[in-house]
Amino acid sequence: MNYYLFLISLFVFILNIHVSNIAIARDPNYPEASSGITPRESFSASNFMVSAANPIAVNEGYKILESGGNAIDAAITTQLVLNLVEPQSSGIGGGAFILYWDNEQKQLYAYDGRETAPNAATSELFTYPDGKAIARSDAMIGGKSVGVPGLISVMDLSHKNHGELPWHKLFSPAVNIAKNGFAISPRLFTLLKQSPSFSKAKVPAQYYYTANGLPKPIGYILKNPKLAVTYQKIAKDGVQGFYTGKIATAIINEIKTASQNPSNMTMDDLLNYRAKLREPVCASYRVYKICGMPAPTSGSTAVIQIMKLLERFDLPNMAPWSSSIIHVFIEATRLAYADRSVYMADPDFVSVPQLPLISSTYLSERSKLIDLSKRMKSVIAGSPTNKLGRPFKRGFSFELPSTSHIVTIDGKGNAVSMTSSIESAFGSHLMVEGFLLNNQLTDFSIAPNANDTNIANRVQPGKRPRSSMAPIMVFDKNDNLVVALGSAGGISIIPFVAKTLISILDWKMNAQAAISLPNIVIFRDTVILEKNTPLIKHKNSLESLGHKIVTARFPSGTHAVNIKNGLLWGGADPRREGIVMGN
Repeated sequence: MNYYLFLISLFVFILNIHVSNIAIARDPNYPEASSGITPRESFSASNFMVSAANPIAVNEGYKILESGGNAIDAAITTQLVLNLVEPQSSGIGGGAFILYWDNEQKQLYAYDGRETAPNAATSELFTYPDGKAIARSDAMIGGKSVGVPGLISVMDLSHKNHGELPWHKLFSPAVNIAKNGFAISPRLFTLLKQSPSFSKAKVPAQYYYTANGLPKPIGYILKNPKLAVTYQKIAKDGVQGFYTGKIATAIINEIKTASQNPSNMTMDDLLNYRAKLREPVCASYRVYKICGMPAPTSGSTAVIQIMKLLERFDLPNMAPWSSSIIHVFIEATRLAYADRSVYMADPDFVSVPQLPLISSTYLSERSKLIDLSKRMKSVIAGSPTNKLGRPFKRGFSFELPSTSHIVTIDGKGNAVSMTSSIESAFGSHLMVEGFLLNNQLTDFSIAPNANDTNIANRVQPGKRPRSSMAPIMVFDKNDNLVVALGSAGGISIIPFVAKTLISILDWKMNAQAAISLPNIVIFRDTVILEKNTPLIKHKNSLESLGHKIVTARFPSGTHAVNIKNGLLWGGADPRREGIVMGN
């Protein structure tokens, strides 16, 4: 299929959907609403490819690859444009995790651009004077929830190590779009409409809404001259253009004077922020090697755990999403979540048993807890280090699914799998210099027991909150890249990515078919099956095994590219607006 026709026809189709025809799911646990499903065709290319959450951003990333840029260059440009056209999900006011595959060196790099707590933060950050936890809905808005942004730093670090095009050139497409404007998409319109508190935020209200308080309509050409100036400053001055000077001052002033939950972040917090290069976490699965980001994100580790917990089951010879497969998938996910809630946190502050958690010995024993005939009554964390007891208690946190994922592969076979986020829809609702600030600090354990020193994910100064982001790459026995993928979706990123991996590796689907397969999510003791899909026929059999079943629509945002027989097969989640482009 001609990629230009694919882009244009799909984008025109999206823009012409009237909001009354969009099915909007408004589950309180999914504040970034579902905006309906648009079927996607399988798409392949032989040279390079981009998959991301918005057609405009994908097109600009494609142009970077076409002009000689590599996978890192294309991912950075795509992300900068996403900040404009998908502001509810990610941006330079937030953070990211980046996996980069150097195909010539056959080496994988893992870059941590997670936000950090201010140095003045304490374990009482989200508690009232009486010690009770602030309601999450109250904690999310305002300055106190804002972590020191890491996106610019992590893009800068990865570009310095691997980029080919000049840094400033990567900003030009986003600068031009910010100056000239872009058409508001149905999804952005829907989310603006479904966010009444955001419409009352002073600066965003002036930018995204009319004088009557209504979202600017679908197709409205929205310009962002302030963000254009911000991008030009960072393009010229590099990373210091963001973490010092006018932009940094504006960030601190905004969060310190916020009418709700003012912050104690300082200029030094911004100045001292550093993205980190970490060691990827890898484990075998059948004939493959699955690799991802280590802590402070729990996502890749949990995905690897799920896959290895399922390895003893003959999934390749079982029908996709049969009742028995759904059951073992649910149970494996519950086991992974139990370990996640106890052990995963910032490894610079706590001892994370990263390798023991994904060891074959530990997980083969753990898998024996899965009973094909019934649901496990209760699930607790295991002891991956074979020591008596567990060093940490369970710490509760709840991540919200306003996130974005990018996959880029260049003509030399280099690849990026990058997940970025500002946390909940439109982040903290604070906007400075044309971009929104994150509310990622609510990813710390903020329950009443959060001050407990035995809670691994408790708030500490300078600490990075636990995440569920799960950028993944899969390799064959010869270290050839097989799959690059990741997803949006908060804590549900983990089952979204695991489902897609099973579909590609075990059921031999291409990326698009795998992503389009119905989703299954586990939320505490409830299993959520994707509404209006064939999964519903399994409800009775799953309930007979002891599962509590409900149905809902999912605003997942999975993007993937799998490589088969020399072709790149791209996939974009039909539940959002993303597309794939390649040559």
